[in-house]
Amino acid sequence: MIRTAVLGATGRMGQALLRLIASSDDFQLAGAGTEPGHAAIGRDAADGTGAAPTGILITDQPDEAVADAQVAIDFTLPNALTGHLEACVASGSAMVIGTTGLTKDHEVSLSEAAERIAIVYGRNMSIGVNVLTALARRAAEILDTDFDIEITEAHHRFKIDAPSGTALQLGEAVAAGRGTTLQQSAVYGRHGQTGERERGSIGIHALRGGRIVGDHSVLFAADEELLELRHRAQDRAVFARGALYAANWVHGQAPGLYGMSQVLGLN
Repeated sequence: MIRTAVLGATGRMGQALLRLIASSDDFQLAGAGTEPGHAAIGRDAADGTGAAPTGILITDQPDEAVADAQVAIDFTLPNALTGHLEACVASGSAMVIGTTGLTKDHEVSLSEAAERIAIVYGRNMSIGVNVLTALARRAAEILDTDFDIEITEAHHRFKIDAPSGTALQLGEAVAAGRGTTLQQSAVYGRHGQTGERERGSIGIHALRGGRIVGDHSVLFAADEELLELRHRAQDRAVFARGALYAANWVHGQAPGLYGMSQVLGLN
């Protein structure tokens, strides 16, 4: 069994991970972390999940959470990432990171830590979304710029970053398929007198409302036909299952920074 720490154990994703680990024959909970000052500090990690007590107490000290872990799974906030990376490098724990909204500085920290430990970083851990990403890139390679590309994402009202990391992942994939970059091609939403749509641009639009888990679509629109690729997450457990799939893969890998495309053999 793979000894696994959950960083962000009190969040929605952390709770989903704890429930899956409790019912798994392949993973054993080794630590659980949360942010400083959280009311759950010192409680059993299983509290509120419906699972049996684990004997693992929630801590706000990352080094304690990962001390006995072979793999740490991180679904937290960007400002916690550096401390989590440092703790995992010190303990030698591999990492699976699903935190979104990272800056260039965070990406530098990821690359530096990956020289010491194996890390899988994915802005969406869903297996289906990563297959969607591969399909979208291939479609963009095949379809010329007579097909306009529009990406739409929808999430719950509590999500704090926009567009979603998954929308950016999809945008980067279709841009690469077209031989360009998202930075060169992206148009984020539209308002006012925007003028005629620029040929080859990639539109990205964010919707927020209710408790939508995650809905992503890539539309290829030509004058005479439409092709739409779409993924809908119906339960947050889909991301947790993907993260555990990645944790199983990264355990024992050589130091390096990997993506879900490598985990799934989609390269």
